[in-house]
Amino acid sequence: MGTSPAVVTSAADMAVLVEAISVVIRRRVIDERYPGGWDRFVDSAPNDSLCADAHLARLGFMQASDVEAFVVGLSAHGIHYQQNGVAQDLVVVDQQRGPLAKCDWIEFGRVSLTAGKNQQIGACRLVGDDGHVVATPDDWRFEGSLSQTFGFAPSGEAAKGLRFLRHEDGNDVYFSELTGKEVYVGRTSRG
Repeated sequence: MGTSPAVVTSAADMAVLVEAISVVIRRRVIDERYPGGWDRFVDSAPNDSLCADAHLARLGFMQASDVEAFVVGLSAHGIHYQQNGVAQDLVVVDQQRGPLAKCDWIEFGRVSLTAGKNQQIGACRLVGDDGHVVATPDDWRFEGSLSQTFGFAPSGEAAKGLRFLRHEDGNDVYFSELTGKEVYVGRTSRG
């Protein structure tokens, strides 16, 4: 990744962006359990979607298999997803549906970016925070983002109307018969 994403280190209340399928992790758990702490976690992030506030870190993925591989990798460091169906150190959050497991330490909702414009994004914040500022990845913009242009193909549906063209710069590139344009699926692993 190169440079560390902007992280709020004050007590200011904030939230983190949720797009596609997000893995939201408690920051203190990264500091305590991830080998090398926060700096090593940032350096080993599998893509450029990392953003964080003082309490939460978020990485986004476009494929469930990439999420699974990332979560399994974290468990090897003692950072665990669920116990008895309840989120522990991290939670997987869907852009449209919210947390995919019961989680008592985050709140998920929609945030309007600009009053009077239809620019809403999904966000998570630590329970008890009441801020409305949202941390986003470096260089993130609403225009062209998944928050603006969200599209979803359920498992098995990708083959219908999409033709694989190539793998380029960490993305699988398809041709959409519906739109007549190329579409991109960000990947962190091949599989």
